[in-house]
Order: sequence, then C-alpha cells, then structure tokens
Amino acid sequence: MGAAPVTSRSRFGNMVRSTIHSKGGTVMEHAAHTSITLGAINVDADDPPTLARFWSEVLGGVVEASSADFAHVANSQPGGFAMFFTARRDARPEQQTQHLDLTVPWGSRADEVERLTSLGATLQWEVLDDYPWVKWSTLTDPEGNLFCVAEHPPAHS
Repeated sequence: MGAAPVTSRSRFGNMVRSTIHSKGGTVMEHAAHTSITLGAINVDADDPPTLARFWSEVLGGVVEASSADFAHVANSQPGGFAMFFTARRDARPEQQTQHLDLTVPWGSRADEVERLTSLGATLQWEVLDDYPWVKWSTLTDPEGNLFCVAEHPPAHS
C-alpha cells in the first residue's frame, strides 16, 4: 500500500491554494475564493471615442469620458466591467491574442447577434452544433477586434 496523499497549503495575498500530493504526483489543485474582480478591459483603438460608443451600446454602459486619445465606458451593472480605450500608438498586431466572450440567456443569442450587427459588428462565424453545452457566434467590432456571444442551455435536473 502506498503512502497517504499529503495536502499542502500556500497563501498569496487573499488566495489560498491547496495542493494534494500523492506518490504519482499532484492529484488536484484548488484555489480558494479571492476578492479579485474584473474592473476594466483596456483596448488599443484607432478611434477611441467611436469604438467606446459602439461598446457602450453593446454593454448598455455610458461613455463617461472621451477625447481623441482616450474614452471610458462605465460599468453598467453589478458583476459587469468597464472598458477603457486608448489611441493606438503602434501598428495593429497581425493576430489578436485575446478576445471577449460575452454570455447571453439561452435562446437570445441570435437576436443579440442581429442587434450587434445593426450597431456595426460583423458576423465572422458560428459554432452551433459542435458542443451540447454551448452555442456561440464570433463577431468583430467596427475596428476588427474579435469577440464572441455565447449561450448555454439551462441546467437539467
């Protein structure tokens, strides 16, 4: 019979990470609750005020500050996030390395995609039948930044 698993705990700021070790290696890691939340998404933009207006319509937020070099869209709801747009200083990267995944209630994705395209987004592709737990549409904003709109079916009891 092998040795019993050993649990180690480490603390980093508000996070406590528990790791269970066994003869075969690490079995499981679990990070305890933390108080970190998403405050804002920062985006380089060719035209910060115009892109901020688009995203304020997408998220239902308000453009609180705007100039030729920056714009700020305030958080519009509990659990939401703000967006801060700054004028692009360098050439646009060839490939986008991150994108937003937005979630809407089950059954409303198609209507949201239609609303977003009417605001200036462009539909790129959809993944509708590949996974039973999610359907999503990938779009670009008016400056070509990718983002997704996903819907998840209600949990079955």
